[in-house]
Amino acid sequence: MQHSLEEIEGRLYDAVAQTDRFADRASKHLIEAGGKRVRPMLVLLAAHLGDPTRPEVIDAAVVVELTHLATLYHDDVMDSAPMRRGAPAAHELWGNNVAILTGDLLFARASNVVAGLGPDAVRLQALTFERLCLGQLNESLGPREGEDPVAHYIQVLADKTGSLIATAGRFGARYSGASEEYLDVVAEYGEKVGVAFQLADDVIDLTSDGSVSGKTPGTDLREHVPTLPALYARQDAARNGDQESLELVGLLDSDLTDDADLTRAREALVAHPATARASAEAHRWADEAITALAPLPAGVAKDSLVTFAETVVARKV
Repeated sequence: MQHSLEEIEGRLYDAVAQTDRFADRASKHLIEAGGKRVRPMLVLLAAHLGDPTRPEVIDAAVVVELTHLATLYHDDVMDSAPMRRGAPAAHELWGNNVAILTGDLLFARASNVVAGLGPDAVRLQALTFERLCLGQLNESLGPREGEDPVAHYIQVLADKTGSLIATAGRFGARYSGASEEYLDVVAEYGEKVGVAFQLADDVIDLTSDGSVSGKTPGTDLREHVPTLPALYARQDAARNGDQESLELVGLLDSDLTDDADLTRAREALVAHPATARASAEAHRWADEAITALAPLPAGVAKDSLVTFAETVVARKV
């Protein structure tokens, strides 16, 4: 596994290399900042349902990570995020136009690699990218009138995060030559793990040590980005009208540009039952992902996928 991850890392650098010096620097910015490489890792784990040594497996892992990196350049512009992976976001260094175009460059390189896997892979990547875009669009628009904000948020996560992780699982199984009957299984698992991963991130954004995570705690609060703990707190305030929830919503809606105000809002939300409830929901999605693996045969591949799901919601950064 470690050798394959190292090979993928080298391939990522090769895939984004540009002859233009500036484009090369911008394209490598987030790769050099590091990352968990969750999607390539899932490709490799799912590939153990077949032959993980097939070269197409590495290609597939490179495709999903390049696609993910491309979306990060775009997401940071839309969210006005100042940091990514402990480094300044690309738009902070070079402006929105450069960040957006760099994301486009990376997606172009991902498309070039996926073309080598054949038309089915190209079609799947296109469908996945469509869901990524729809997820971002629906996040920007917010829930429609009468729509449950929590259900809307979960669907956004399924589109923005779950879809690509589902594709990672499907790619790993397919291009390792695994049985066709396993493809939908690992795709369903991947989508549920993706939602669990993002829900866990919602909690980590509130509770993490910024010096370790590389992300300022409470960034989503400051930008007034809806997350599950905040949505649950608003839900409690609307349904129960209790003083604690009402005061918390007032804090969340206030100007949080001042660090002291942000810390106060973050600590209040962490202490509210909404955050523990959000953490429990993340674990529920991870448990559902594990349940989805039932049709797979017992063995190293299945055990590794179970461990992967458990690790996603147990992490602190």
